[in-house]
Amino acid sequence: MKRYLPLLIPALFAAWFLSDLVPPTDREFAYTRFGNLPILFKGRHQPIDSFARNSLVQIFERYSFYDRTEKRSLSATEWLAEVMFRPDAARERSVFRIDHPDLISLLRLPLKDATKGEDGQHYSFTQILAGTNVSILQEQSRLAGAKADAQRDAFDQGILRLGNALMLYNALLNTARPSGVSQLAAELVAFQQAIPRGTNALEAARARSSAENADLQNDPLVRSTARFLYQRGDRADKLPLILPPEGGADWARFPERLLELTGGSPLPVAALSWAKMGDAFEARDAGAFNAALTEYERFCIATVPADMTKTGRETFFNRMAPFYHALVIYIAAFLCAIAFWFTFSEPLRLTSSWLMMLALIIHMEGLVFRMWLEGRPPVTNLYSSAIFIGWGAVILGLVLERLWRNAIGLAVGSLLGFVTLIIAHNLALEGDTMEMLRAVLDTNFWLATHVVIVTLGYASTYVAGFLAIVYVLRGFFTSSLDPATARSLARMVYGIVCFATLFSFVGTVLGGIWADQSWGRFWGWDPKENGALIIVLWNALILHARWGGWVKERGLVNLAIAGNIVTSWSWFGVNMLGIGLHSYGFMNGAFQVLAAFVVSQLALIVIGCLPAARWRSFQGKSSTPTLPIGRKPGAATA
Repeated sequence: MKRYLPLLIPALFAAWFLSDLVPPTDREFAYTRFGNLPILFKGRHQPIDSFARNSLVQIFERYSFYDRTEKRSLSATEWLAEVMFRPDAARERSVFRIDHPDLISLLRLPLKDATKGEDGQHYSFTQILAGTNVSILQEQSRLAGAKADAQRDAFDQGILRLGNALMLYNALLNTARPSGVSQLAAELVAFQQAIPRGTNALEAARARSSAENADLQNDPLVRSTARFLYQRGDRADKLPLILPPEGGADWARFPERLLELTGGSPLPVAALSWAKMGDAFEARDAGAFNAALTEYERFCIATVPADMTKTGRETFFNRMAPFYHALVIYIAAFLCAIAFWFTFSEPLRLTSSWLMMLALIIHMEGLVFRMWLEGRPPVTNLYSSAIFIGWGAVILGLVLERLWRNAIGLAVGSLLGFVTLIIAHNLALEGDTMEMLRAVLDTNFWLATHVVIVTLGYASTYVAGFLAIVYVLRGFFTSSLDPATARSLARMVYGIVCFATLFSFVGTVLGGIWADQSWGRFWGWDPKENGALIIVLWNALILHARWGGWVKERGLVNLAIAGNIVTSWSWFGVNMLGIGLHSYGFMNGAFQVLAAFVVSQLALIVIGCLPAARWRSFQGKSSTPTLPIGRKPGAATA
């Protein structure tokens, strides 16, 4: 059985990945086809499926929703359809996540109670806005918003996060129809004829008393006009453009297209199809919904065929979820590599190796697919940098394993692959990961050269640092760090630092050339530029300390661990400052995580500096330390 283990386990994971490529079968409502429909949001053509996922993950922090009452899962597309077309039902679903106990208490929300289906974390729109909660939320949001970022505590951040989620949800309610509208298709026909009179009546109403306006406000035609005017108002910038170009017009939001009508003009085909879909969904008539959907699909294929093709590809990418699958497989590869260190069973090492290669292939498929969808190089924002750094680290781990065959490269590469994909997942909670680039970044040549090369410098510096962590953990806590393994690890760290120095230096120089073309100066001591320079200087310091004989194996690994701190500061820390020309990925909630990581690395450095007699691997052993590169016997060491 052990002989087939290296092939059987990877084959099972491959089958799991391939099974998710098959589109789900819709039993009644054609949610899969509905999710393929194109929209335009924040300058990017995308399928409803992506818009639904990005919206749900900002509110619920997951890409699907499990309803505890109905005991079934809803896809993001099904959830969004319900929000748009059956808002009364959607308001009762517990999709808002609230973690802070003081906020739960302030809003008088129910605590965890399994008998009532309450988990103490997720609440419905109705529960949150019950009673006087609206005024409480407004006041607390005002107080939290008035504070500087550095002064906001967890409660303030929770209030602001909930406020943003509620505003997003309220906008979603008005995406395809004004709130409170039923039988929209019939109302649209009346609205088409009423809009001139309704608009004039609303203008005239401004000069009339409230008593005189009483009858006017009860006019159904005037109410229709008022609803669409309101929908076009202050929330319009949060609504996607769901109506494709028609009759010479460009993409438009629902109210904008309707308010462009003049008396006698035909209703937009797209608007009427959306109204039919909404009416059918509200009535739970799957047949009518699917028929209206088919009609609208034909219209889109005729008017925006390129967008239909692109959205179909992106929906497939969403279903493929390559980075989630790779993340799970990296964990399996890491566990097999760790198990090999305890048993030295060759099938375990081979299993870890094949799992890591499978995860790398899936990881790379995701990278290439994103590049194809965006028409961009692999790194365009903070999210994609995490994806790319993990990919580079895994390749370096496999190269190290090819040279040494001791599972160290497998363990470090798979762990870094997993960690960076976890970071990417948390970055995705901010919203769309394929957003439009800032103007200064809209240069494929520099994105493909400077950004890719300097990111490989980040990846390799992390690989060196995590190899050093393996050295310290195995040496201090176990007796498995024999002299041969210690020498191998030190050589790995040294070789990767050389690689990191080259790529971080070349990438930084290319960044200076790009800055000169973009801003008219090669170097401006911007925080991000300083962060990149510090990585170059730190890697150069490690090499000079090694070449000069100032450090030996343990000194080398301690310096490499410090490189993790330097790289993390350049990658994330300078973005948290919120200043400078390069703060493209500012994150309020990541400071605690970064601080905890820095503390952990400092603790490892302290352990690494303890006397060798305290290390389990060195206790009771007399070993001759390896000579530093470029030094003779008797040279000073540290």
